[in-house]
Amino acid sequence: MLTPFKKLWGLVCRIWSSANRPAKHLSIGFLTIGGFVAGVMFWGGFNTALEYTNTEEFCVSCHEMGDNVFVELQPTIHYSNRSGVRATCPDCHVPHNWTDKISRKMQASKEVWGKLFGTINTREKFQAERRRLAGHEWDRLKANNSLECRNCHSTESMDITVQSTRAAEAHQTFLFTGEKTCIDCHKGIAHELPDMTGVEGWE
Repeated sequence: MLTPFKKLWGLVCRIWSSANRPAKHLSIGFLTIGGFVAGVMFWGGFNTALEYTNTEEFCVSCHEMGDNVFVELQPTIHYSNRSGVRATCPDCHVPHNWTDKISRKMQASKEVWGKLFGTINTREKFQAERRRLAGHEWDRLKANNSLECRNCHSTESMDITVQSTRAAEAHQTFLFTGEKTCIDCHKGIAHELPDMTGVEGWE
């Protein structure tokens, strides 16, 4: 009667023999190693492409962004300030953690259609669509509790004693209690506001 060890050894030998035996053209071992290497190369390429699409250089390579919202960002404190720390497009529009980032990239892939079909390829077309486009972004930030804002701005580290009275009161009343999130009050923080007629709190 075979002992458990001999059974296990026999199984290992059969697996090794199968992996080492030539298939019709290539051994299973070669195909396994080849598949692993191909997987690593695919993942490396995918991650490299993902990170490249997550740069300011990529974002402003389309004139629709470079000639409109990027120009508006440059005079703001998020672009140039006394500390020299600059928020780039992905800092504000792409979540940092991987799963949320992939989800956002899938959403953003729809924006390629706008580029292909020229829906905002002139300043006039962009201005005509600005309220709708801004609304999508505000809704997204509202739904994720201003996640991208919180990547840099922590309520735990916020020292309201050095804020203006109005800002300190608003943060204590609305932000710290969870009644509102950053984007509710800071819609025009980095880009020009569209026509806000009919938007609650902006009449």
